[in-house]
Amino acid sequence: MNEFVDSHAHIYLNKFKEDLKDVLERSFEHGVNKIYMPNIDHTSVDDMMELENRYPTNCFSMMGLHPCSVKKGFEKELYIVEEWLGKRTFAAIGEIGTDLYWDKTFWSEQQEAFKVQVEWAKQYKLPIVIHCRESIDETIELVESLKTDELTGVFHCFSGNLEQARKITDMGFYLGFGGVATFKNGGLDTVIPHLGPEHMLLETDSPYLAPVPHRGKRNEPAYIPIVAKRIATLKEMPLNEVAAKTTSNALKLFSQNELL
Repeated sequence: MNEFVDSHAHIYLNKFKEDLKDVLERSFEHGVNKIYMPNIDHTSVDDMMELENRYPTNCFSMMGLHPCSVKKGFEKELYIVEEWLGKRTFAAIGEIGTDLYWDKTFWSEQQEAFKVQVEWAKQYKLPIVIHCRESIDETIELVESLKTDELTGVFHCFSGNLEQARKITDMGFYLGFGGVATFKNGGLDTVIPHLGPEHMLLETDSPYLAPVPHRGKRNEPAYIPIVAKRIATLKEMPLNEVAAKTTSNALKLFSQNELL
């Protein structure tokens, strides 16, 4: 069986509360044995950590402040993130970034929170996991302004164009591909064929953005092979090669802090 990694899944959320054990069993049955969990804010930490404690060789926590949680008084949230980073090791700093989809009110605060957390990534030698909904060009510019040789990470849920993809990979960052890759009008059918598999990670962003044929339903890690098959088709590559390369990429990105 092919081995996969889900590089981005919020499986600690309430949408999984009733059947989490079944969700994880399905994940493992489909070869998805490692799941990386991005934090949102102080409200998600306990549930995320509890899940990691229950499945220490399968579920790995990140620590960060999601841009949609950057509001007035966000400094308090950042203090909690900083405190946690000083207590233990995490797989990455994430999910961090910018978001202009819902609300543009706190744009300057989002940029400040992102810059602070990138500096922590440099300090702790951790990769960053970047959210950039409706703000990809702005976020690329931010990363370019902060980039150093040791800074790396992934632009999660990538749905941009080829020029944007190349700017990201030229900086040494990965592109996270999920359900959008399977959408008829997702636009990635004209991008993925031109990208090397060495730049790709697989993700679900569970419980969001389920791939076709589950679109509109709750997403879960067991659907990772569906995304992998779509990429294999678009790139005219064997599925096992897509599985092997994306798994290798994920382990390389997160490995120095993997809790085994």
